Amino acid sequence: MSRISWNQYFMAQSSLLALRSTCERLSVGATIVRDKRIIAGGYNGSISGGVHCRDEGCYVIDGHCVRTIHAEMNALLQCAKFGVPTTGAEIYVTHFPCLQCCKAIIQSGIKKVYYASDYKNHPYAIELFEQSGVETELVILEEQYDLTSKSKKELTEALLDELMKSHTDPETVQKYREQFNTLYEQDIHTLNK
Repeated sequence: MSRISWNQYFMAQSSLLALRSTCERLSVGATIVRDKRIIAGGYNGSISGGVHCRDEGCYVIDGHCVRTIHAEMNALLQCAKFGVPTTGAEIYVTHFPCLQCCKAIIQSGIKKVYYASDYKNHPYAIELFEQSGVETELVILEEQYDLTSKSKKELTEALLDELMKSHTDPETVQKYREQFNTLYEQDIHTLNK
């Protein structure tokens, strides 16, 4: 096995942090890096000592869970709490930052955002990143470093099996199974390049 690249290493750290999330809607992790060294990390969840969404469900107002502090904010707040400067740093996030996190990232002096998945990429967030000179780069986490990829594949296989058991049209299930196989073959092909 070859040595892991820096981008894959830091994105894997963010993926690992996302496993600590207490949000039921989306697990997100963020890692702040300066000079190839991790200076902070965060995941989305409730305030310290507060009620968690996993315990009582999400507290949703206008389509947003107001109980959850986003991963990027938690990482930035960790830097603030311990007096760690973020000017010139980079952030690795499992999902494209929301508009509010985008503004906080810009104000913190972070110079580059790496993200593993597009997620409701707000046009104004993209505009603000460009306007402020903050670069963004998609870094897809390779399956071998994605701690959730095996469980995603197993879940998809189970869902396809359940579709067959529920007497769904076999041709429809076969179409989905072929798409599933193509998706995972592409992932394997990408890894072997």
